[in-house]
Amino acid sequence: MSDNQTATAAASLLPTYARFPITLVKGEGSRVWDDAGNRYLDFVSGIAVTNLGHAPARIKEALVKQLDQLWHVSNLFQIPNQAEAAKLLTDNSCGDAVFFCNSGAEANEAAIKLARRYQQLVQKNGRYEIITFEQSFHGRTLATLTATGQAKVKEGFAPLPEGFTTIRLNDMAALEAAVSGKTAAVMLELVQAEGGIHPVDREYIKQVAELCKREGILLIVDEIQTGMGRTGKLFAYEHFGIEPDIFTLAKGLGSGFPVGAMVAKEKLREGFTAGSHGSTFGGTPIATAVVKATVETIVGESLPARAAEQGEYLMAQLREKLAGSSFAQEVRGLGLLVGIECAGPVGDIISAAQKKGLLVLSAGPNVLRLLPNLLVTKEEIDEAVAILAELLA
Repeated sequence: MSDNQTATAAASLLPTYARFPITLVKGEGSRVWDDAGNRYLDFVSGIAVTNLGHAPARIKEALVKQLDQLWHVSNLFQIPNQAEAAKLLTDNSCGDAVFFCNSGAEANEAAIKLARRYQQLVQKNGRYEIITFEQSFHGRTLATLTATGQAKVKEGFAPLPEGFTTIRLNDMAALEAAVSGKTAAVMLELVQAEGGIHPVDREYIKQVAELCKREGILLIVDEIQTGMGRTGKLFAYEHFGIEPDIFTLAKGLGSGFPVGAMVAKEKLREGFTAGSHGSTFGGTPIATAVVKATVETIVGESLPARAAEQGEYLMAQLREKLAGSSFAQEVRGLGLLVGIECAGPVGDIISAAQKKGLLVLSAGPNVLRLLPNLLVTKEEIDEAVAILAELLA
C-alpha cells in the first residue's frame, strides 16, 4: 500500500490516538522493523504487553494449534482451556477464582462490580463506594475512568458515575478520613505506571491492608501493567507482603492476544452467581490457550526472577551513565517497569530515540518509561542505555 493509500485508509479511523509516524510490520524478540526496513530495539513492548518478546515460538505454537481446532463457542458451554488457565493462575497466586474478559478496563470493571455486589447482596450492608488514588489509571470505561485519579481522562464525559472517592497516595490520614460506612473497596496500583512510575510506600500498603481487613473493606490491586512478571515477581503484590481480595490482569497475560482476568478470593464466589456478570468473548478457547502457554512459560522459565535481575542491572546502568546529566533527575521503578524523571517534557527525547533505533514512551509529560520484555539481554540493555545517555547528557 502506498503512503497516500495508507493516509486515505487512516482517515477512516477516529482520531483517538496520537500515533508516532512509524508503521511497524515485523517483530522478533526485542526487535521490530518498520515498513521502510528500519530496525528498532523495542523498550515499549506494546505498553507492557509482549512480556515474552515479539512472536514467541511457544505461544505461536499453542495459538496455531487452537486455531485448527475451535475458535468460539460462548460461555454457554464448558471450555477446558478456560478452566485450565484459571487453575494456573490460582495455583500461582493468592486467588481462588477467575473471571476472564477481554481487556484491563473490563477486568477492573468486573472488580468494581464484584466488590459492590458482594457487599450489598452477600454482606447486606449497602456499601458501594470505591476509594482510589491520585495519578492512578484504571481504564477508559465510564466506571474505570471515574476511578482513575487523573482529570485529563475524564474531560467531556460528565456526568460521571457516583460512588468513587479519590485521595492522595501514601497518606494514611487521608485514607482514614475517606473511609465511611459506604466504603466497599479500596482500589490501587502498587506501581503507578501511567502516573509516572511511582511504587507505593511499603509500610503504607501494609497499613492499608490492615485497615481494610479491620473495617470489612475489600482490597483491590490493579495488576494490569505490573502483573505477569513485569516487576520481578509474578504479581506485584508479592513484593509488599499483602494478599488482595481481588486483583486484575491483562496486558502481559496474553503475550499480545487481547485478554483480561479478574482473580478473587474464595469468599467472593457468592458475589458473582450465574447471570450476575458475563462476557461474550471472555475466555474463548483461543484466548485461554494463549494464557495457558504464557503463564506456563513465565512460571516454568522463572522469568519474574530474571526480570528482577535485569531490572536491577538496567536501573544501575542508567544511574551510572546519567549521573552527570542535569536533565535526568531520578531513575526509579520495580523490575522491568522503569522510569526516568526528567527536568522537562520528554516528547523530543522519545522522537530522537526513535531516530537512533530505540523505542521508549512516556509516563506523564516529564517521565521516560522503559518496558523491555522479560527476556531482554544485558547487551540489549547496554545498547538502550548508551542511546539514552547520549540524548540525556
